[in-house]
Amino acid sequence: MTGLQPSLFSDIPQSALAEDETAVPVGSPYPSYIRDHRQRLRSRFLRGGAAAIPDYEMLELVLFRAIPRRDVKPLARALLEQFGDFNRVLSAPAPRLAEIKGIGESVITELKIVEAAAHRLAQSRILQHQVLSDWDALVTYCHTSMAHRETEQFRVFYLDRKNVLIADEEQARGTVNHVPVYPREVVKRALELNASALILVHNHPSGDPTPSQSDIAMTEQVRDAAAALEITLHDHLIIGKSRELSFRSAGYL
Repeated sequence: MTGLQPSLFSDIPQSALAEDETAVPVGSPYPSYIRDHRQRLRSRFLRGGAAAIPDYEMLELVLFRAIPRRDVKPLARALLEQFGDFNRVLSAPAPRLAEIKGIGESVITELKIVEAAAHRLAQSRILQHQVLSDWDALVTYCHTSMAHRETEQFRVFYLDRKNVLIADEEQARGTVNHVPVYPREVVKRALELNASALILVHNHPSGDPTPSQSDIAMTEQVRDAAAALEITLHDHLIIGKSRELSFRSAGYL
């Protein structure tokens, strides 16, 4: 899991970075209707949790911290209109977020903090745990961290002899339909970690987890390279928007 990188805002025009900071002049009165709306929404969230509020209000709660003196409902709706749902808003790349009028550095930072927190919470439920006995938690983590990405990402879970997850590492990022994977590097890293088994994971931004011929060929190459060193490839998961495909369950392994 990685945090916010220094380059997160490097491709965003400086005018966009400042926009949400300057929307309300310093010293302007804080309208009571905004204050009252925020208090009501916070109270409703505390009473009923996330199930009690729709996506646009969840976004409002996040935006409150970034934009303390402005009505953020139109901005929340604009984000949902552009990206589709709460999860896709959080997962959207910073330059894409900055294309929305009213989005600047503080908003992007808040969204990425929430995204990172969700990933870290999901990861904590599998790291240093016996993942084969809690497969659902592993799949949930994969969906949380990968299902809504706009480009392909390839990860490897490294397991010890008891199938306890000892490392979760991103190996590569690619385009909307391709990610370069080097089986030799995957196996080399397994040796460095003294891992005994692997689980491969990558996402399909198209939403369809059906494996391509290159996915199948790459998996076979990793399996054969690992087997030569007595390392087991347990599975390869492809994560789609709403479902996943297991190579083992589908008969590819």
